[in-house]
Amino acid sequence: MSPNERLIQRIWLEQRLRRNALRTFDGRTITILHPGIWNRESGPDFRQAIIQFNDEPPVTGDVEVDLCQRSWHEHGHDVDPAYRKVILHVVWEPDEPSVSGPPTLALRDVLDTPINELIEQFANSAGNLPPPVQAGACSDPLHHLAPVQGVELVTQAARRRLNAKAKTMQARARHVGWEQALWEGLFAALGYKHNVWPMRRLAELLPALPTTGSSSDTAFLTWQSRLLGIAGLLPADFSRLPPDTRAYVRRLWDEWWREQAALAPYILPPSLWHMHGLRPANQPARRLALAASWLSTPGWINQLDGWIAEEIPDRKLLESLCACISAQPDEFWARHWTFRSKRSAKPHPLIGAPRLTDLAMNVLLPWFWSRAEAGRNRALRELIEHRYFAWPAGEDNAVLRLVRQRLMGDEKLQLPHTAAIQQGLIQLARDYCDQSNVLCEECELPDLLRAMGKANPPLAS
Repeated sequence: MSPNERLIQRIWLEQRLRRNALRTFDGRTITILHPGIWNRESGPDFRQAIIQFNDEPPVTGDVEVDLCQRSWHEHGHDVDPAYRKVILHVVWEPDEPSVSGPPTLALRDVLDTPINELIEQFANSAGNLPPPVQAGACSDPLHHLAPVQGVELVTQAARRRLNAKAKTMQARARHVGWEQALWEGLFAALGYKHNVWPMRRLAELLPALPTTGSSSDTAFLTWQSRLLGIAGLLPADFSRLPPDTRAYVRRLWDEWWREQAALAPYILPPSLWHMHGLRPANQPARRLALAASWLSTPGWINQLDGWIAEEIPDRKLLESLCACISAQPDEFWARHWTFRSKRSAKPHPLIGAPRLTDLAMNVLLPWFWSRAEAGRNRALRELIEHRYFAWPAGEDNAVLRLVRQRLMGDEKLQLPHTAAIQQGLIQLARDYCDQSNVLCEECELPDLLRAMGKANPPLAS
């Protein structure tokens, strides 16, 4: 089956590829450090991608997606100034070799999942939310549903979201193993929306890094120095650091200088990281300290396995996970948000309840669910689903506020206050809002809601 261009864009955006098997038509290996920002306007399909060819320094530029290689000339990209910064031409399959144009990568034979399965998975997820601020065409028919119908609609969307994330995790695990798939998911989640790709790249490098045979405390320092050094985030200018930070950074450098030369080929370019406007708690150096704590804890993943099998009351779910995977105590990070921040009067954990909820809903529970599904362990799968739907709601955010305004307008829908309901609302917007425009043209949700209302009309009060 040949996909359309939009589907190829989705594949590229989410990197549903065997990323260690990518080669251009001329035989060069490709490492995708960042796929770029999806461009919905005219011009190349992805802006500011960062790609490494062979062992050369990474380059930044645009990526154009087409069905076939000859489209580069047929569409006039070769003479259009807007395409001068294209560093990679992504196509579905090779057709006619070309001696001109940018390097070309065909995706057909390097997918991480068969194309028919990807089409099904993409039907349950989509890209970024649209910009409108007024209620959508679905708002009125949604409010004419019985309350139980509204809850069921969002619950089913939440279930689709869990299944889609689990299938993505399972597809990755087929190529790198379950533990590595978990680390990649965790690192990407710690990057949040701005630094997903550099964090994911660091996780992809974990199998190539040496193990530490030292004590837990020393291993924590070693893993910090290693991750921060490869990320290019370990400060080299001590003069700009607060006095109480210098001693800690020197200890990190004492570890890093021993490995710096051997790990130099893996060091990421500074341009990968987005720092502007980040909250102090979301700074990547702080998140890498958290990851280093996990990596240096013996049997950390076994602890997770113990947690999922444990009997835990619903009201204790978040508390129990926090106790299971909380970071090692560290005086520096407890009192500093970043390397350049002043010492704070009160301690701050490396991860708080809101971010732990994000990890549980987007990584941990889908990972457990996909393993249970692969092992045909129905009882465990049902336990994981129960926890998913019982998990307390996370923090409100701009995405959720936009979804509620788009789907509900100024009115309120009677929904349970859980994290799964939040996931379901986002999924509805991605299933439908992302497939239409601000005027809701061609959106199928309003008709679906009206059909639901006719099939099961609410009881008269």
